[in-house]
Amino acid sequence: MKKPIVFVLIFCFCFSCKNEVKLEETSKVETSEDTQYQKPEFAIIIHGGAGTILKKNMTPEREAAYKAKLEEAIRVGHNILKNGGSSLDAVEKTINVMEDSPLFNAGKGAVFTNAETNELDASIMDGKTLNAGASAGTTTVKNPINLARAVMEKSEHVMLSGKGAETFAEEQGLQLEKPEYFYTENRFNSLKRIKDREKTKLDHDGKTAFYDPYIKDSKYGTVGCAALDKKGNLAAGTSTGGMTNKRYGRIGDAPIIGSGTYANNATCAISSTGWGEYFIRAQVAHDISAMMEYKNISLEEASKEVIQNKLTNLGGTGGIIGVDKHGNMVMEFNTAGMYRATMNDKGKLNIGIYEK
Repeated sequence: MKKPIVFVLIFCFCFSCKNEVKLEETSKVETSEDTQYQKPEFAIIIHGGAGTILKKNMTPEREAAYKAKLEEAIRVGHNILKNGGSSLDAVEKTINVMEDSPLFNAGKGAVFTNAETNELDASIMDGKTLNAGASAGTTTVKNPINLARAVMEKSEHVMLSGKGAETFAEEQGLQLEKPEYFYTENRFNSLKRIKDREKTKLDHDGKTAFYDPYIKDSKYGTVGCAALDKKGNLAAGTSTGGMTNKRYGRIGDAPIIGSGTYANNATCAISSTGWGEYFIRAQVAHDISAMMEYKNISLEEASKEVIQNKLTNLGGTGGIIGVDKHGNMVMEFNTAGMYRATMNDKGKLNIGIYEK
């Protein structure tokens, strides 16, 4: 009677060992599959404006210059993120590169107002705290995105404008420049061309037709950045010179939190570019985040719905760049082109200008 009992015990022990081996092997396979789809450690995406950007109107030299500057800018932010820096630092320093370039309608390359001045706007937002800062209508601050961050971190306010914003910038030790610093010949010539066209386009009251289609297409060039850092924090920022030939202290969407810029660790970080009046009415940047949160849809789905349907149906044109809390990135626009670039944690760089 003892032998069968021993045999049964040995059989059970072997069967148990076999199952343990199988379970262990299965576990290894699952781990392998998980690492294959591992969440990116960090991600960064930028834009340099959207609008009627056609290859037939672009010289090879100018296209190369835009691509080189986009790459230079995004690599600055990517390096910060790669070394464990914050998404806020990456956004600010990346935008600084584009603000310092005359290629983009921000900082040095800002467009001219009807009064032949340069009035600059910017905003930045921290997805971790939902704190935000913005500046509008400044004429002497070299890097408006730096001022926006100073407003966020060193004041009790969200937005400062005009002379008050410049006084605050000086108190914070930010670099100021004489208004002449922002002068670029091509931007000034663009203003002159528009003014010449205005002379022949008057409405029935004899007033200037402010929203001439040519003027509409001449106002793009805003710059922006959105980033996810290794700690899982999102941030976004936007900087612009606004609309060519703008009057009366006009302010667009770039410094408006929820329109031009939005970041929330629970969802995504967004920077907008386009016809600001429509982005303000639609609250484009926040709407994308809200759709993700309340409808439980992806960044890609929300961006497509807001830009291609909601914004387009209103008559607005432009686009957004965004990154979600998982490191997924989108570049959605309803115009002929948008200067844009992305880099992931593996260092893969993508640069685009035209629609396709």
